[in-house]
Amino acid sequence: MQDNSTPKSNAARSSKMKARLIETARELFAAQGYSETSTPQIVKIAGVTRGALYHHFSDKKGLFRAVIEGEAEQVAHQIKTSSPIETTARQALVDGSLAYFEAISVPGRAELLLIEGPSVLGLVEMAEIDALTSGDDLKNGLDHAVKRGELQPVPTRELSDILSAAFDRAALSCLNKPSRKQSYKRAIDQLISSLFDANLNQFNSDS
Repeated sequence: MQDNSTPKSNAARSSKMKARLIETARELFAAQGYSETSTPQIVKIAGVTRGALYHHFSDKKGLFRAVIEGEAEQVAHQIKTSSPIETTARQALVDGSLAYFEAISVPGRAELLLIEGPSVLGLVEMAEIDALTSGDDLKNGLDHAVKRGELQPVPTRELSDILSAAFDRAALSCLNKPSRKQSYKRAIDQLISSLFDANLNQFNSDS
């Protein structure tokens, strides 16, 4: 029997199947954790064959990495679109920081990116994913603030690491106490603003 399907339609079906696998795995990994989720369970719920899974991913860990990359990309996108083009470096950092906190609050995302991801993939691989998705966005924002004179010269690499760790810790704290979310968002706003206020006070004292 002649196969009348076209390469384009085959590619579309393959892409749709891959997306369904990632979506199904994302829900299971978030709800049950990596170790409690099996590939037979994933393919059964996704409605595909095991052969289809291994066509797209080398193993369960490869599928898990695809899930993590997708979550990280969504967080990065939300941060990058959080501020208007014409704004101060200070406001861009505040907006971006609050956007991160909002994005990481999507159900299951903090568990995946901050708990399961480092445990399964390790910190080195998680750093690689971060570099591929958000890169040095926070550091670049701090560099921009220094360049514009809005922030006094600081070791921006180290400061961005410290701020990132603080944001992650806040997100984890809210997992068990969602009612504290708004309090943490205000604290993040104050933390970023205080860096610039300190610079302003230094400027005024030097004048």
